[in-house]
Amino acid sequence: MLQVNNITYSYGKKQQPVLRDYSLMVQSGTICGLLGRNGAGKSTLLYLIAGLLRPQMGNILYNGMIPQERTVQFLSDIFIVPEEFTLPNVTLRQFLDTTAPFYPKFSMNDLTQHLSTFELTPEVHLGNLSMGQKKRVFISFALACNTSLLILDEPTNGLDIPGKRLFRKAVLNGMTDDRTIIISTHQVYDVEKILDHVIITDSEGVMLDASMMDITRKWRFLFTPDRERAAHALIALDAPGGYNIVEPADGEEETEVNLESLFELVRQRMTNQYKKQY
Repeated sequence: MLQVNNITYSYGKKQQPVLRDYSLMVQSGTICGLLGRNGAGKSTLLYLIAGLLRPQMGNILYNGMIPQERTVQFLSDIFIVPEEFTLPNVTLRQFLDTTAPFYPKFSMNDLTQHLSTFELTPEVHLGNLSMGQKKRVFISFALACNTSLLILDEPTNGLDIPGKRLFRKAVLNGMTDDRTIIISTHQVYDVEKILDHVIITDSEGVMLDASMMDITRKWRFLFTPDRERAAHALIALDAPGGYNIVEPADGEEETEVNLESLFELVRQRMTNQYKKQY
């Protein structure tokens, strides 16, 4: 279990905090989407969880371990794929010789399987790959390390359309009951079908923390060309030929979640709540 307890973090004494008195909890065995606007502190939060930054107030616990202590036990059981990264100009096998030993649950069989999903082989030379291919290789390696916590920051950036489909397949193939995967992304359409939990956040805290099951029981996500129906919906977003709308579920048949509509619904409700307070 991941627990973030009342943390505050800023990048300088004279800077406004990126995160202020911020808390959340992520259960094990979930693929959790972390959504928020630019500047909401998502990447900062991920680096704090990974122990790459230290909170100025509050604390973070992952399975009883404190990330900022960066113990061997912690570092060998967590992997983060940042939005931007570089790989050395070596063969993949040379990269594995120096890196894989740090992850005791690394599996060469799993790596070969994930690379195959991405239509690659272990014989690749990292220096000869495009950025999109490097991302496929690095995500494959991250999954093959079999850490119980895997953090992916904007993982589909740089992937082409087939790559995004293969990414979803690889993540689902690599998921287990004792693994937690956190995906921070703006490309909501790339991941909405594989998430089973959603956290919508800003710098002041969590605006929504709910399972996809609970979301579909509460709201219905539909497309309609009917302007009058859209006018009475909880929210309506313009779409080609009509509107993407959200309505109360009211016990009707569950629908697939549209993350863009969900995000706008939550943001609008929080804005209206703030206006009422002031």
